[in-house]
Amino acid sequence: MDRLHLTLAAWDYDRVRPLLDGTVRPEGIEVEPIVSRPSETFFRMLRHQEFDVSELSLSNYTMLRAGGDDRFVAIPVFPSRQFRHSCIYVNKNAGIDEPKDLIGKKVGVPEYSMTAAVFARGLLLHDYGVTPDSIEWFSGTQDGLKRPSRIDFDLPESVVLHRMPIEQDMGPMLEEGKLDAIISPNAPHSLDTSSSPVKRLFNDYRQTEKEYFQRTGIFPIMHTIVFRREIYEANPWAATSLYEAFVKAKEWAYAQIIETDALKITLPWVVAETEETRRIMGVDFWPYGIEPNRVSLQALPQYLQEQNLISRIPQIEELFAPNTLDAKS
Repeated sequence: MDRLHLTLAAWDYDRVRPLLDGTVRPEGIEVEPIVSRPSETFFRMLRHQEFDVSELSLSNYTMLRAGGDDRFVAIPVFPSRQFRHSCIYVNKNAGIDEPKDLIGKKVGVPEYSMTAAVFARGLLLHDYGVTPDSIEWFSGTQDGLKRPSRIDFDLPESVVLHRMPIEQDMGPMLEEGKLDAIISPNAPHSLDTSSSPVKRLFNDYRQTEKEYFQRTGIFPIMHTIVFRREIYEANPWAATSLYEAFVKAKEWAYAQIIETDALKITLPWVVAETEETRRIMGVDFWPYGIEPNRVSLQALPQYLQEQNLISRIPQIEELFAPNTLDAKS
């Protein structure tokens, strides 16, 4: 029987690499890997539907589905997750010492609708009372990384967003004080220089993020995996096959980080870090499937609605392929 040939576009994560290099082979599927930065993959998929299957921004995907656009259907695999207290950077001279000091400030973000920014604004609102309309927003290039607009949206007049020319770079603007802060998944280039005018808002972000998880149960999900609708409908079995392969690939990655015969990860205390993470978050601390992620999956649409990026909160089950709703991690 011929195997189904699928192009799969994703970043080279340790938890995805076994699918890209053939270590894990989905049953009945021949994967043609396409490795690219997430921002490039998202633009190409959202604007041109270039791939059969790809990694995709969870916020952008949710926005599409909430608005009735069903070109894609997701499986509950989440290749990128990250707590977002660490991604808020401020100019040291802007008078921002705590989250509420962001009120009335000029804050840059590569893309206003990107998942990292949505989760950051969500925690600022719910934990610190900082509303999106209390900030003057700027979006555009950061430190040379250009992000062409990949999804269209409108905001109410109460939210001020300046979409800057692509040649105008927010990195130097933060250093020079023309922006007071940046919320970005990419650390500003100037952060690690000895005389840097830039610092993180949350200095001990690791402890803050641990406490956040223990209090809320949210481990923010950044990206999911989507099929083009016509590919899924012609081959619904492929969703479960690919899901199972992603689970096996993740299990392979887990095994690498706890290998003690000789460390495979270039980090001296990687095993100790893994043990500490499991103590706080459980043995399967990067779960796939719906039920282990329900709290995080409910938080994002709520934040999107609060931030006027969607008008309707979709049910979680609407977002994922029906035959993967009960899939186990």
